[in-house]
Amino acid sequence: MATEYDLVIIGGGTGGYVAAIRATQLGLKTAIVEKGKLGGTCLHKGCIPSKALLRSAEVFATTKRSEEFGVETTGVSLNFLKVQERKQSIIDQLHKGVQHLMKKGKIDVYEGIGRILGPSIFSPMPGTISVEMNNGEENEMLIPKNVIIATGSRPRSLQGLEIDGDRVLTSNEALDLERLPDSIIIVGGGVIGIEWASMLSDFGTKVTVLEYADRILPTEDKEISNEMERIMTKKGVSIVTNAKVLPNTLEKGEGVTIKAELQSGENTFSADHILVSVGRLPNVEGIGLENTEIKIEKGYIETNQYYQTKESHIYAIGDVIGGLQLAHVASHEGIVAVEHIANTNPMPIDETLISKCIYSSPEIASVGYTEDEAKLKGIKIKIGKFPFKAIGKALVYGEAEGFVKLVVDEETEDLLGVHMIGPHVTDMISEAGLARVLDATPWEVAHTIHPHPTLSEAIGEAALAVDGKAIHF
Repeated sequence: MATEYDLVIIGGGTGGYVAAIRATQLGLKTAIVEKGKLGGTCLHKGCIPSKALLRSAEVFATTKRSEEFGVETTGVSLNFLKVQERKQSIIDQLHKGVQHLMKKGKIDVYEGIGRILGPSIFSPMPGTISVEMNNGEENEMLIPKNVIIATGSRPRSLQGLEIDGDRVLTSNEALDLERLPDSIIIVGGGVIGIEWASMLSDFGTKVTVLEYADRILPTEDKEISNEMERIMTKKGVSIVTNAKVLPNTLEKGEGVTIKAELQSGENTFSADHILVSVGRLPNVEGIGLENTEIKIEKGYIETNQYYQTKESHIYAIGDVIGGLQLAHVASHEGIVAVEHIANTNPMPIDETLISKCIYSSPEIASVGYTEDEAKLKGIKIKIGKFPFKAIGKALVYGEAEGFVKLVVDEETEDLLGVHMIGPHVTDMISEAGLARVLDATPWEVAHTIHPHPTLSEAIGEAALAVDGKAIHF
């Protein structure tokens, strides 16, 4: 049996289900094909579970130093099984919420693997979707006017560091650990690697980070990276940069041993587990792309600014097209794609206006150009910085490390970038994001009256600091 739709979305992750909701709002008959659970990686294997664990780690670390707040406790211990139960209960609640939204929007959900067919009896163009149903029933045929591919990504592995789910893990397997390791080697000091390093360190695990580049978090502003390395080292995390892991040296037994080539020569590292965190691969296999004219570039699906592929009625969004592989980016790409399908003239996304967050302890958040990126563009810049140690609310929280940094065009006064490391900065970054969207100047940010005492005062003070007029430092 074949069913016709205005839009079929392959993949029910954050990008896919948000696109589906927007499509139904615009009156499009819509279906989602999802081989796993609605919510995808973000809900089940990424954003939500990792942040739930990070929150438990933060509470545990804070409780252990509660005497600083005048709260005397004894016998503080961690029940990791309860930590995992809490994580799962949050996932389950949100999963039910997504399922409810699908029913509310009258969005048909097909549980199975969707593959794009070439021209056939169903359509003279590629795009008919054959769904191999999870329940073993006969394949469903969906005939859409338009298709959105939102199949996401998976953790990348390294040759010679094959994932076994026991001693060698990715973030997927690490999320399901039943007990905390005494020690771990994290290969990769990017966003995911540093979040896990922060979390496990706060839980009491001895952490070693091996990063190939000359600094951790190489896509962040250099001062932010340096500050994070300083703080993590202070917490007891061993960070080794310029480290080329030699996968053929892996030895497994009761633990793992591996060698890395450093600037000083080879060194051997041992731990209970290795967590491989070296990026993610797009899920482009097995979805029928070979039956289309869709172009793949460096492993990713190539699209235009409205996320159309070489097949103009087939769109692609999210991790599968590369770029900023973030859940909120996938969602907005989905909205742009749907609005383009519906001819509502959407505005293309400007990546320099997208806020990025790292949920470590302390947190990191940024939007726009780093200092080095602005200089590479030949822009003459000036900088405004303000430390959280001069902010009353940060002292009240007991989290006063870090700073806010503004990068400003000296000639035009345009705000080019905002970079923060410190308490709750992932909740503060939206002010900076709005300032970028509105093309605000430091003067306008500084003259926005920030309530006292709040952490957001650091943004206003950093804006004043651009011209040497900070009040409290």
